[in-house]
Amino acid sequence: MKSAHKSYVLLLVMCFICSSITTLAQKPFTVQSPNGKLKVNVSVGNIIEYSLEHDGDLMLKNSPISMVLTDGTSFGVNSKLSGSSTKTVNQTIAASIYKKKEITDNYNELNLKFKEGFNIIFRAYNDGIAYRFVSNLKKPFEVKEEQAIFNFPKDEKAYIPYVQRIKEPLEKQFYNSFENTYQHINISQWDKKRLAFLPLVVEAPKGKKICITEADLTSYPGMYLYNSDGSNNLTGVFAPYPKEIKQGGHNMLQGEVQSQEPYIAKCNGANNFPWRTLIVSENDHDLADNDMVYKLATPNKVTDISWIKPGKVAWDWWNDWNLFNVDFKSGINNETYKYYIDFASDHGIEYVILDEGWAVNLQADLYQVVPAIDLKELVDHANKKNVGLILWAGYYAFNKDIEGICKHYSEMGIKGFKVDFMDRDDQPMVDFHYRAAEIAAKHHMLLDYHGTYKPTGLQRTFPNVINFEGVHGLEQMKWSPESVDQVTYDVTVPFIRMVAGPMDYTQGAMRNASKGNYRPVNSEPMSQGTRCRQLAEYIIFESPLNMLCDNPSNYMLEKECTEFIANVPTIWDNTIALNGKIGEYITIARKKDNIWYVGSLTNWDARALDIDLSFLGEGNYKAEVFKDGINANRSGHDYKKEIIDIPANRKLQLPMASAGGYVMKIYK
Repeated sequence: MKSAHKSYVLLLVMCFICSSITTLAQKPFTVQSPNGKLKVNVSVGNIIEYSLEHDGDLMLKNSPISMVLTDGTSFGVNSKLSGSSTKTVNQTIAASIYKKKEITDNYNELNLKFKEGFNIIFRAYNDGIAYRFVSNLKKPFEVKEEQAIFNFPKDEKAYIPYVQRIKEPLEKQFYNSFENTYQHINISQWDKKRLAFLPLVVEAPKGKKICITEADLTSYPGMYLYNSDGSNNLTGVFAPYPKEIKQGGHNMLQGEVQSQEPYIAKCNGANNFPWRTLIVSENDHDLADNDMVYKLATPNKVTDISWIKPGKVAWDWWNDWNLFNVDFKSGINNETYKYYIDFASDHGIEYVILDEGWAVNLQADLYQVVPAIDLKELVDHANKKNVGLILWAGYYAFNKDIEGICKHYSEMGIKGFKVDFMDRDDQPMVDFHYRAAEIAAKHHMLLDYHGTYKPTGLQRTFPNVINFEGVHGLEQMKWSPESVDQVTYDVTVPFIRMVAGPMDYTQGAMRNASKGNYRPVNSEPMSQGTRCRQLAEYIIFESPLNMLCDNPSNYMLEKECTEFIANVPTIWDNTIALNGKIGEYITIARKKDNIWYVGSLTNWDARALDIDLSFLGEGNYKAEVFKDGINANRSGHDYKKEIIDIPANRKLQLPMASAGGYVMKIYK
């Protein structure tokens, strides 16, 4: 009996020792934001986990992170820590083609180094945190999978942009346009048949929000989110590396993945992986003026950017080339485009785009121009009028000969391409975006990426990449049924998708439908909401290359509105989000030179917002105002323009009709 007791005691002692060893093996690290509010707690042991607190509130519980290579190597599981370092950075970034001239880049960094040949870097900013894996390996390798778990402490609500391919199995959903409205539901209510793309916002304690996205995505697949079990966790999902790609899709302009490799990425030894980014806001409107993605991106690689010219674009496709009061048959022909060019020139609009139709259909060959178009004649006419031309290009056709196409059309005088229908973000497609940007920059060509994923900072690395779609924009109003709520989307997207960067929403409709009056019409489309809503979107939505979606005939009937749209800047010296609540309303002020522009949007609820203009500083100010007319709730195009004095106390009320907007141009 004594022997058994001794054995039991010995077993207890050994268990205690083993437990102590395990506890000792769990090495804790902490990195805090400069203002001390955000705190990341990192635990390094058999696995690597991190948690996130904001001002004492738990935002994210212990969430494991790791990567597994195809040779069995693991970054993050049973990895041996070899050292750590910390640093503080407080600098100013000059931003030339952006929503402000200068950005404060202030963070604390923790760098964890491991014997297996990798690092994990955590950064804590005042407005969020980010982490990334860094490989120091000397030989090529393949990433089999990445573990990115977001373990929320409670079943919070989220704003979820599901992939639209509803009936497809998950492995087919990686082929998508990255365009959808948001579902505002609890994480546990996630549709297990659907992936969601980024950015995605989750609600947190005390009205705070967490925006999940990624930055500096280069040569690696983009991240989706998924919830498979109705828990409080979201899991990162990544498109496998394509094994076989076939030409197909829209007009044979897409690359359709036929089979996939058993890994997600191929890497050449040393490698910086994307930043996984969690942006934290105490007030919703802080999300609408966030610089995290830009700050985390690789700095500018284009030495001379003097040729990169942001501006406005007269656009043909949304309005279906549908002109009136002209003496020629409108359509895809030189007469129509000369008319667009003349209109642009008369109104100081920098560009005209030739959208789909100028190149021979179904050939995926950008050297084959339709007989009705003489590009050289159009370039010569545009040059005389001081207007640049941009060409639409399907992805498959552009990718066949990026170098030759850019060289040929740059020498002709074309200023850039709107590249469309990529509709994937696997590693080869992400590589395409980077390679095309680099080649286009060499030939002084702008790029506007359509049919693509959210921006991740490529616009900082290559400023000639001047805009991105990945947004449920106004084009949807050509075909969407009345049940699609674009009005609520308009006051949701600035807090979510726009956090990632600029978006080519393509606003500017002159047919404006009040509630109950909207219907889809392809050749004479309309917007949901008021005229002033369309004007305000030129201020609210960040967009360095900004479309005028309607046709010149309609604009010439609306002189006041057209003059405002043509003159509103597209890049800014400063931006201030004044107020906002996701899905309800937003007000943003932007400054260019000595003029401030203020735009405000509401949802379907009419409201009057009190704003504080004390940022104007000393002096007397006047404002040119566009506000919803007294009957705008019935006739969406009803508006009133007036000149007002800005009160000395800088307090002002902005009244808006249902689905309305408000615009001010403020000057001394």
